[in-house]
Amino acid sequence: MSDSSTIAQIDHALDMALEALSPFAAGDIDSTFKEGDDPLTAADLAVNAALGEALMGPGCGWLSEETADAVEERLDHDRVWVVDPIDGTREFVAGIPEWCVSVGFVEDGRAVAGGILNPVTGERIVGAVGMGVTLNGVPVSVGEVSDLRGALVLASRSEVKRGEWDRFFREPFSIRNMGSVAYKLGLVAAGLADATWTLVPKHEWDVAAGAALVLAAGGVVLGLDGEPPEFNRPDPKMKGFVAAAPGIAEDVRRLLDL
Repeated sequence: MSDSSTIAQIDHALDMALEALSPFAAGDIDSTFKEGDDPLTAADLAVNAALGEALMGPGCGWLSEETADAVEERLDHDRVWVVDPIDGTREFVAGIPEWCVSVGFVEDGRAVAGGILNPVTGERIVGAVGMGVTLNGVPVSVGEVSDLRGALVLASRSEVKRGEWDRFFREPFSIRNMGSVAYKLGLVAAGLADATWTLVPKHEWDVAAGAALVLAAGGVVLGLDGEPPEFNRPDPKMKGFVAAAPGIAEDVRRLLDL
């Protein structure tokens, strides 16, 4: 299980990521496109290198959006770092302050520790299951909301644009459109929002750090099968997920028919 040394390593990795980002300016950076329409910048690669230097070592596997996946080697490890150097690269390129560095730690298939850093807002959310979560060094936890009515749910801006949230806008809760899966999860863990979900596939590196934080903060994280999600699988793509404060988790499950 993760301990204070894991938290310290995550904090150190986020420090190195922040240093690697210093030469770059969000909203004023060139990008290329990977397969599909996913943007890639020099900043993504610089942060990936910094995280690798801070985290990679004997005894742990590695899964990053910006590193070719050595599947067999990764699966040989029970402990794996799962990172996204910049989650929300579209927002980073556009200068929208809804992107973050995401560092997750997985043990025996479960996300157990994580760190999320939004350099623009100055939010650093770090924690581990059994050890709690801090926001900029101050202990936080998931919200105490007990009714979906009036709850704040964070939605994917791109999913809303595609019409995938149309049915939810008829429900009696507030919806805020945002970028970055990891950042949304971090805000739920910090009690700054009450739930977030996606019903379309996401990669493990989008979810692992934030899932660990939500769980560490006392929240609920489920896959679309209604079971806790597993990480470090041969195919690191998830069908979707739900994260919520415990007081509304059952309401969300019923709403989504999980």
